[in-house]
Amino acid sequence: MNPYSPFSAFKDADRISFEATVSTSYDQIAVAPGLLQREWVKDGRRYFHYAAEKPIWNFYSFLSADYEVKRDKWNDVDIEIYYHQKHPYNIERMIHAAKKCLDYFTTNFGPYQHRVLRIVAFPGYDSFAQSFPSTIPYSESVGFIAKVEKEDDIDYVMYMTAHEIAHQWWAHQVMGGAVQGAALMSETLAQYSALMVMEKEYGKDHMRKFLEYELDQYLQGRAGESLKELPLVRVEDQWYISYRKGSLVMYALRDYIGEDNLNNALSDYLDAVAYQNPPYTNSLEFMAYLRKATPGPLQYILEDMFETITLYDNRSVDAGYEKTSKGQYRVLLTVETKKIRSDGLGNESEIPINDWIDVGVFSGKPKSRISLGKKVLYLRKHKITQPRTEIEILVNEEPFRAGIDPYNKLIDKIPDDNTKKATACRASR
Repeated sequence: MNPYSPFSAFKDADRISFEATVSTSYDQIAVAPGLLQREWVKDGRRYFHYAAEKPIWNFYSFLSADYEVKRDKWNDVDIEIYYHQKHPYNIERMIHAAKKCLDYFTTNFGPYQHRVLRIVAFPGYDSFAQSFPSTIPYSESVGFIAKVEKEDDIDYVMYMTAHEIAHQWWAHQVMGGAVQGAALMSETLAQYSALMVMEKEYGKDHMRKFLEYELDQYLQGRAGESLKELPLVRVEDQWYISYRKGSLVMYALRDYIGEDNLNNALSDYLDAVAYQNPPYTNSLEFMAYLRKATPGPLQYILEDMFETITLYDNRSVDAGYEKTSKGQYRVLLTVETKKIRSDGLGNESEIPINDWIDVGVFSGKPKSRISLGKKVLYLRKHKITQPRTEIEILVNEEPFRAGIDPYNKLIDKIPDDNTKKATACRASR
């Protein structure tokens, strides 16, 4: 989590023109936002002159150290990684992530606004990264010395890099006014953007593990809320909502209405409000773009995900299967579903279920715990209208596992029982 959200830093001024000359020791490199205009040495000191190409928020950083610099390029954007010479481990991973981000975000949201993108190491006095204009200070303790080796490890170096680069769009181009819901357009959209880059790199199975983590963090966060939980559309400085719930909600929304459809809505919104003068945009204006992009039969998900606190209790009770005379496999899946609405103080009540929810069947015992099977045999949304439902599915291979909402896209209070190992038997009603 970034404990220093851009949202809290922009309350004291509108955009400014930025230019800075920084002096440092002869053997160090000083880094600030903007393009480097020139560099010189005078009286044993080293000087760097930076200037931003366009107005920025009153939000900037200065760093200086005996840096090594790794340089690369994406189209006409210079990529620069400033690092300690003894910590080169994840430099290529960061460059790779930067290129993937610039490609996806530019294609789907709009142009990157600078001609340089820098990632700059700072000592592990704290564990965070933070996105300033064109420049991202990044703690050595969470990026430069991170160890990502196992197949099912979450590549948090790529994820954090992607999240901070996404802030160049969601916060530095688009920023809501200082009212409830502003973090939805900064932290939540940065989370979504990073998730899309991660999914393209690692696939949907890997995302299941990440979403499990986000869900666990959200549930823990709301359990420890000392004041009042707010719906996502009115979120304040509650990280477990804007980050964790936000990830789950945006990933699920993408799944319901389609990636292109959602990204087009985000692009239209960015075109309308980027670099605006006061009054600034707000979450209600943003929701209008989502509402326009969401088909009528699915409008309920906007209320459930953004405007209320809605949870589920889905579980698979039984998953039996038999081989048919035609060589297929008939799976009979029995699921139980509850839909729950909560107020901000945690008081819950069950509400009628009338929802489209994923049902999946998977074959083959997986090699790692992040997968539900070696292959997806069936994954479609079913309209669930009853607390208990029996679903019959024909697949072409022997099933290994089956269940409801298998990828944990919905906010489920007990996600571990969503799927069940399929048992060979004579499936019957």
